[in-house]
Amino acid sequence: MESIRKAAVIGAGTMGAAIAAQFANAGVPVLLLDIVKDGAANAITKMLKAEPAPFMSKHAAKLVTPGNIEDDLPQLASCDWVVEAIIERLDLKQDLYRKIDTVRRPGTAISSNTSTIPLAKLTEGMSESFKRDFLITHFFNPPRYMRLLELVTGPETDPDLAAKVKNFADLMLGKSVVKAKDSPGFIANRLGVFWLQTGVIEAMDAGLTVEEADAIMGRPFGIPKTGVFGLIDLVGLDLMPHINASLADSLPANDAFHATNRDLPLIKKMIAEGYTGRKGKGGFYRKGAKGREAIELASGDYRPAQKAKAPESRDLQSLFSESRYAWRVMGQTLAYAASLVPEAAEDIHAIDEAMRLGYNWKLGPFELIDKIGADWLAQELAADNLPVPALLIAAKGKSFYRTENGAREYLGTDGAYHQLTRPAGVLMLEDIKLTTKPLLKNASAAVWDIGDGVLCFELTSKSSSWDQKNLDILDRAIDLVPQNHKALVIYNENAHFSAGANLGLALFAANIAAWGEIDKLVASGQRIFKKLKYASFPSVAAPFGMALGGGCEIVLHSSAVQAHAETYIGLVECGVGLVPAWGGCSEMLARWAANKAMPHGPMPAAAKVFETVSTATVSKSAANAKELLYLRESDGITMNRYRLLADAKAKAVAMVEGYAAPEPPTYQLPGEDGRVAFTMAVKDFRKKGLATPYDEVVAGELGTVLSGGEADIIDRPTEQDILTLERAAFTRLIKQDGTLARIETMLTTGKPLRN
Repeated sequence: MESIRKAAVIGAGTMGAAIAAQFANAGVPVLLLDIVKDGAANAITKMLKAEPAPFMSKHAAKLVTPGNIEDDLPQLASCDWVVEAIIERLDLKQDLYRKIDTVRRPGTAISSNTSTIPLAKLTEGMSESFKRDFLITHFFNPPRYMRLLELVTGPETDPDLAAKVKNFADLMLGKSVVKAKDSPGFIANRLGVFWLQTGVIEAMDAGLTVEEADAIMGRPFGIPKTGVFGLIDLVGLDLMPHINASLADSLPANDAFHATNRDLPLIKKMIAEGYTGRKGKGGFYRKGAKGREAIELASGDYRPAQKAKAPESRDLQSLFSESRYAWRVMGQTLAYAASLVPEAAEDIHAIDEAMRLGYNWKLGPFELIDKIGADWLAQELAADNLPVPALLIAAKGKSFYRTENGAREYLGTDGAYHQLTRPAGVLMLEDIKLTTKPLLKNASAAVWDIGDGVLCFELTSKSSSWDQKNLDILDRAIDLVPQNHKALVIYNENAHFSAGANLGLALFAANIAAWGEIDKLVASGQRIFKKLKYASFPSVAAPFGMALGGGCEIVLHSSAVQAHAETYIGLVECGVGLVPAWGGCSEMLARWAANKAMPHGPMPAAAKVFETVSTATVSKSAANAKELLYLRESDGITMNRYRLLADAKAKAVAMVEGYAAPEPPTYQLPGEDGRVAFTMAVKDFRKKGLATPYDEVVAGELGTVLSGGEADIIDRPTEQDILTLERAAFTRLIKQDGTLARIETMLTTGKPLRN
C-alpha cells in the first residue's frame, strides 16, 4: 500500500495551519489552502513566530505551500490525503466537499477535523465514491504536541484507505490513533467537556474559589495542575459554548450531559468582554498589575490569586470522603465514562487512552476506577442517588484491568477479559517488566534484557536525575554487556528522559562542605561516560522530553541516538552557576570542530560552544537539536513516543556487526586570546543588561575551559585535558555563594536566579 507522499489542509485557521505544520514536520510536502487569498501565507508567517512553535524546524516551514480555495483547488489532484479544517458548519463543509469531489483523484483520503459533527451527517447526499474515501481525523490542539488522534469511519469507508491513514498518522505524524464511534463529540471531548462543565458547576454550587477547585481537581487525580479552570483558560472559554450547544443538540434526552449544560451568565459576560482565556485578556486567571489574579465566581470580580492547598489524602476513597467537590466531579465523570462503552468507544482502553493523551491525565478513567474499586464506586453512586452504569454493575467483584501470565488484560462488555496487544513495532519497558526481572537494580536505576542481545539501562530516580547510585549501575552495565549481550540502550518511561544531576544532593553536600564527595561524583561521571563512549559495543540513547545537563551529556557520549521528535536537549549548567563537567564541553568542542560548515581555526568552534552553553540553550525539538549539534545528522528521530524503544533497539542491533569504538579527538583551542575574547563579550552583554554580575563569573570559568586553560594556541590539548579543566572549573564554582543561591532558587521555584 502506497503511503502519503503529499497532503493538503483546507482552512488556515489556528488548527488547520498547525495540522499542515505537522505534516511538514514529518517531511511531507503539504498544500495549505484558505478561503482568504493571503490567509495561508499569513498563517505560515504567524506560525514561524508562535510559541509554542508549530514547526519543529524552520526547514519544515519550507514544505508548506500556501494557496486559496478559489484558485488552487485543482492542485488537490496531486494529493494523497486532504484534511478539511474549516469552521464547524455543516452547510459550509458539504459545499466544500462537493467542490473537492470534482478535482480529487479517486482513492485520495478526504477527512474532516471536526470535533462535533457526526460523519453520517457530513457525508449525507455525497457520492458513493466520496463516502468510500471519507473519514474523520480529529486532531487535538496543538497538533504538534498532543499525541491523540481520534479516527472515525463510516459503514461505506474503505477499510484499506482507513488503515493507510491510520498507519501514516502513527508512524509519520506521531499520533496514537484511537478508533472512535460515530457518536456526538466522539470520545475525549464527550467525556472531557462533561468533566469540565461538571467541575465549573460544582465549584459554583459549593462556593469554592477557582484556585481551590483546581488544587483538588489537578494533581491528586494525576491530572495536570491546570485542573478545570486553568485548562478552560488554556483551550479558550469561547469554545465551550459552541461544543456544549453541539452536544446538547445531538445527544439523546436521557444523556447525563444535559444536567451539566446549565446556562452560566458569568462565562457569557467574560466572553463578551474579551476574557476568553490565555489567548484573550485573561480568563478565570489573568495577569494583573501586581501579579496573577483570579476571578471570584460569585461576583465576577478579579482579586490577587491565592495558593490553595491540595487535599492530603493519597488514597482516592479517602479523598472522596475528605472533599465533597472531588466526589461530585470525579464520581459523576467516572460514571459517565462507564456509560460511554460501547456507545462512543468499543472498549475501556480506547477511553483511557483518549483521556491520557487528549487531556494529559496520568491515568485513564477506568484505571482510576481500579484504584478506587468498581464496587465501592457503584455503592457510593447509588447512595448519592446518581445513576449506576451497566458496565459498573457488570464489573462487580472484578477490576477493569488485570495482569495474567505476564500479559495485561482488560474487561470487555461481554464480561470476559481480553488481552491488550501492542501494534507491530511498539516495544514498551512496562510490558517487559511484567515477565522479567532486572539484571541489575538499585534505588536509582535498573538494567533490563529487552531481547536480541540488547540491554536497557533505565533511570528510576526522581526526575530521572543522575546520582552516584545510577552511575554505579551504568558502570556495571557497561561491564555486563560484553559477557552475554551485544549492545546497550539508554531509555526510560518517566515523564522526561533526564533533568540532569541531582541538584538537591549537590546542595546538601555543599552546605556541609563535603567537597570530596562532590569531586568524587564529578570524577565518577567523567570516567563512566567516557567508558561508555569507548566501549567495545554500541550504545544508543533514546531521549524524549527534557534531556538536560547530565541527561544531555549521556546522549553526547552514546554511540548513536534515536530521539523522540519532542526532545528538548541542552547543557544548562550555567543557569545554576556551574559548567558542564561530565564531558559536555569536550564533546561539543569536538562536534563543532568537525562540522564542515564551521570556518577553520581554533576560535570558531570554541566560540559557538561558548555561545550555546553560556546561554543554556535548549533545543526546541529533535530536529532543532541537530542544528545545535546536540544530535548528529546520522542520529534517528522517532515521531511516535510509543515506538521509541523499538526503534532504538533496532538501531543498536544494526550497529553491532563491525562496530568499532571511536578514536579519541584532539583539539585546537584559542588559548589566552580566546579566553580574553569570551570575557570581553560577556562584559559587553552585561553593559547592555543582557548578563548579570554572576553570569560574568560563570562565563569566565566556561571560557577558561573552552579556550584550553593555560594551553597555547599551538598546543593540541587531549580529551583528558578538557575533562581536567571542566572538573576544576566545576569545583571552584560549587564553592561560590552565587552558585549555591542559584541552585537553591532552582530547587525551590523551578526558575533560574538572575544574580
